[in-house]
Amino acid sequence: MIVVTGATGNVGRALVGQLAAQRIPVRALTRDPARAHLPEGAETARLDLSEPASLAPLFTGASGLFLNIQATGEGGEHIAALLEAARAGGVRHVVVLSSSIVGSGADETHPLYVVHAALEEAVREAGFDWTFLRPGAFAANSLQWAAQIRAGDTVRGPFADFAGNPIHEADIAAVALRSFLDDTHRGAAHRLTGPEAVTHEETIRAIGRALGRDLRFVEIPPEEVTPDIFPHVPPAILPELLASFGASVGHAPEITTTVETVTGSPARTFEEWARDHKDDFRA
Repeated sequence: MIVVTGATGNVGRALVGQLAAQRIPVRALTRDPARAHLPEGAETARLDLSEPASLAPLFTGASGLFLNIQATGEGGEHIAALLEAARAGGVRHVVVLSSSIVGSGADETHPLYVVHAALEEAVREAGFDWTFLRPGAFAANSLQWAAQIRAGDTVRGPFADFAGNPIHEADIAAVALRSFLDDTHRGAAHRLTGPEAVTHEETIRAIGRALGRDLRFVEIPPEEVTPDIFPHVPPAILPELLASFGASVGHAPEITTTVETVTGSPARTFEEWARDHKDDFRA
């Protein structure tokens, strides 16, 4: 039995689907099971970190835990209780969804570093076998452009030439799945990226091709960026995100072959992601 937190998120949903497809027992944790709409074959249970006494039954019979949760901020104070319940239920191996900012030499005071490094450390200190997944940019981050794309054929944003390494959430899930099935991944920190560098402008063109539309990216100065352009980014983090984008323009992003090495299949391209998600950009 694999327990999956964040089961209705992009990566969690993909992992639940892959586990269910292989008939591996999976218990998907979510705040609202009635609205989860997860694949048939997946057991769904309610997770409420504010009720520590309710955690123990969630891990009965479990051997593995996919951990996608913040170790700081809201709910962070309950991480220790969650991990204690997991151990009591029989979990011995935790696969953590972390970030490539950890282990990259980045500023250790950066908010993203703080959050993910704290989560990794909590799992280490709890004494589990662990596998850390450290993806770069999620292809799903491009959903931030959805409102503009639904409204018209022009997308406004900063740094048209900023190049990321977007990875399909299904590839992150596939590496997580192999990490549970193959003990050689215990103690590994996997840096995960898509197979190629893709600029902001190229992402918009790729989404346009998936939709059969001619979309255009119009670059605006960073000082004109408003929070609605990056609706999934906490406003407090937005200035640092823009600064990192600006500092990275002209530099090639890290590209790894870890997805293919671990799963045996090449990482999916951003074009594939755009085709898989084209309905998310339609009105």
